[in-house]
Parts: sequence; structure tokens; C-alpha cells
Amino acid sequence: MRSELGLQQIQETVLEHPKWSANASMTSFKRKHNETEIIMQVAFPEECIANIISLTTPADACRLSSISWSFRDAAESDRTWENFISPDIHRILSQSTSSSATSVDPAKSKSKKEFYLNLCDNPVLIDNGKMSFSLDKWSGKKCYMISARALHVVWSGEKHPYWKWISVPESRFEEVACLNSVCWLEIRGKIDMQMMSPSTLYKAYIVYKLTADAYGFRVPVEVATRARDYGFEYKDLDHDGFIEYPDKQRGCLDPDIQINGTLSPKERVDGWLEMELGEFLCQGEEDGELEMICAVMNDPCWKSGLIVQGIEVRPERKEYCEAEGKARSQLRDKGKKAMTMI
Repeated sequence: MRSELGLQQIQETVLEHPKWSANASMTSFKRKHNETEIIMQVAFPEECIANIISLTTPADACRLSSISWSFRDAAESDRTWENFISPDIHRILSQSTSSSATSVDPAKSKSKKEFYLNLCDNPVLIDNGKMSFSLDKWSGKKCYMISARALHVVWSGEKHPYWKWISVPESRFEEVACLNSVCWLEIRGKIDMQMMSPSTLYKAYIVYKLTADAYGFRVPVEVATRARDYGFEYKDLDHDGFIEYPDKQRGCLDPDIQINGTLSPKERVDGWLEMELGEFLCQGEEDGELEMICAVMNDPCWKSGLIVQGIEVRPERKEYCEAEGKARSQLRDKGKKAMTMI
């Protein structure tokens, strides 16, 4: 398992390693933006520097590239970025049968870094278009979004008039679920826990929009994530242990409503809204599926105007922001200016 070293640990590694200490001239160290800025001149091979940088994170690699030309060459090298890409990436991409995989074809990428960034910025449809896959740009961890078609949406069958399936250009999937009218709202999804990156705290989010004439979402919904056995069947929530489930939370899908003690939605960079459903620490040894739930069971009010794209599962990231402009501004303030260039 690749360990993640910080800038301070790299500094100590260079100073203490017998092969490199004689060739490294440390001129100064100083603190800036609460991070260690390393200024040094090195005389050891590029592959040695690349090996060190490959033990950090993609974000650290971009910061380290500003130290010197030697560090920049090492930080941009295929040796470095290959270690940021999970070894099963090619197996995952082989599941794609759509044109979405064209932009991330490793054969068409000029470098491993370009291939990595393409995987971050261009989600690939897998599982017959029912799921998308990408990488988290800051950590290289796996991210997934389960399409609405692959979710368990109660009363969404072809024989029921309560939901309809439509296509919208801003969705990554061919169809999204659009709520006509219903009083019992229940949306559930699941994902194989072995698909996730190990030693990673994941969070699940429902990704949706509300139409201009939407109504009925002032009442909080109940949300949760929980580990289940493989092949579990969806049963009525009131008979499935959900009512007594201790880790469930409450949230409000209407972004204009703020209720104390409840989760609130945020606007994503792509224009959709998202609200957290819960979190899950993936150790890498789990055997089963992660279930994600968003439901309103005891409210008699009718609801309409909800458009569901899917449920996204991604690594928890402190740097995640509501909008791209805000993200770039905050990252620049933290001294992460190099990441805005990738």
C-alpha cells in the first residue's frame, strides 16, 4: 500500500538518507502559509527524486515541482504519476462500452500525468452506462456515481405515473428520474465496497436538482449509509430496521430552507445540487455492499419537481468547495497555486 508522505517527511528523508545527504545542499527552510517551503539544490538522479515524490500525493507533486528544475522534471515524469494511478484502472476502463472512454484512452495520452488528469476531469461510463468512474484529483482515490436508473426509486416503475424518465444535456447519464408527484419518497442505492480505494473515508451524496415549481421539500428527509451483505434485497424501510437505525441523519433537500441540526445541500461546480447521505471508512477488507438511503416516510404532504441524476460516492476532501471560482481562490490562499495549472 502506498504511504502518503507530507512535505516535512520528504525533507527529513532527504536529510537522513546516507546516499543523498552528501549530495544535497540545504540552503534554507522557512514557514509560509503554515506549510514547509523547501529550498535546496540537489545533485542526485532524477529517478531518485521521482521515487520520493511518488510516495506523496498528486497535490504534493504539483507543489514540489516548483522547487527546482530537477524537481519539476521528476514531478512531471511518468514514473511519478504511474504510482498515483490504481493498478486496476485498465480493468475498470475495459468495462466501458461508450465513447466516454475515448478521452481517457492511455494510448492517446502524451504522459501518465495527462492520463491521470483526464480520468479526474472526464468521468467514464461503466456497467452499461449505469455508473460513472473517475479519480479524485487531489488524492488519486476512486470516485463513482450510480445513475438514477440503477437506484431503487420507489413508485418509479413504468406502470406508475409518479415518476418519469427524461434526458437532460447537463447529466452524464442518458436518463434522469423526474418526480411528477408522490408523498412517499424513497431513494436507495448500493455499491460493492471492494470497488473503493482502501484506507479511505468515503462520503455519499445524492445529486439532484429542483424545478422552478417544485414543492413539498420543506420537510426534512432521513438519510443514512450502512454496510450490508452481498445480494441483500430492498425491503420496506419500516420493516428493514431503518426506523431504529442509530446512524441515520436528517437533511433538507430545499437549499432555501435552513433547519438546525439537519444537513443542507450545496451547489456543485457542474450546477447540480448535492446533499450528504453519510460516510463510510473503507479499510479494504470489507466483504459486502454499502447501502445509501434518502427517504421521507411519515409525511403526508405531496412532493413534486425533484430531478435525480444519481448518488455519488467519493473520498472525503477538506478542500471541496461549492464553486470552481471559490475553490481556486481558497487553494491559492493556501499556497496550492500549482494545482490550478493542472
